[in-house]
Amino acid sequence: MSNQPGQPGQSGQSGQSGQSGQSGQSGSTADHASTLRLKLHIWRQPDRASAGKMVTYTVEGVSTHASFLEMLDILNEQLIARGEEPVAFDHDCREGICGMCSLMINGRPHGGKPATTTCQLHMRFFHDGDEIWIEPWRAHAFPVIKDLCVDRSAFDHVIAQGGFITANCGSAPDANTILVPKDHAERSMDAAACIGCGACVAACPNGSAMLFVAAKLAHLHHLPQGQPERMHRTHAMVTAMDAAGFGNCSNHYECEAACPKEISRDVMAMLNRDYAKAAYVARERDDKSHGSG
Repeated sequence: MSNQPGQPGQSGQSGQSGQSGQSGQSGSTADHASTLRLKLHIWRQPDRASAGKMVTYTVEGVSTHASFLEMLDILNEQLIARGEEPVAFDHDCREGICGMCSLMINGRPHGGKPATTTCQLHMRFFHDGDEIWIEPWRAHAFPVIKDLCVDRSAFDHVIAQGGFITANCGSAPDANTILVPKDHAERSMDAAACIGCGACVAACPNGSAMLFVAAKLAHLHHLPQGQPERMHRTHAMVTAMDAAGFGNCSNHYECEAACPKEISRDVMAMLNRDYAKAAYVARERDDKSHGSG
């Protein structure tokens, strides 16, 4: 986060010195005040069909130890005390695991701090008197439900087309029955870190879900168990992604920069290679089907 210029007791641009005991670098912690007074510009929209607008609020008494979502809780308590409608926003675990929190903060998904979800973003990275712009994810496939809440069920539709391994029922196999090379296991686990928050879609100028879909495919395709259905899974999930209204990838890589779990763009290269093969296999299958008819 960039510091607001001209605020007393704050440092300016990176490399300039502030008051004694404070860092001169952008993004330094707000150790100069135990509580903050902030001006918030928040997107308010009553429902999916209605027009929305930015509404300005002032929130006071925010501890520098609070998380960003706790700051919104404080705002809502103050709004309710005044008889006003609280701000609706998604949240659940507040531990950076579930992927529910989904806010554009000052134009950056999750606030732009590397490897950090909104719920793990703390107010010590802000300064007394800061102005903060808060919006929902902006993507055609993520329509706004209310205020800062968006409908991310498009992700569920994509997962339903192949984000699993078909297996016969029965007792669990022994853990060492199928040997997995260590580097394959590590790549699979790296891809499986995706929490499905949608930051990649919100960051992409095209609203593409390539990083999400590629991560869900890669964590299966790096394992032996994912091989039998690999081509069908790839074709089905990419087709579902296109049908859901996500845009095309044009290699801006904003998705990689915004991902709070730091999923590598390498998974998208793997998806593209697999999809080229899967599309050929699908065409060949269709040709045989039509020929036999």
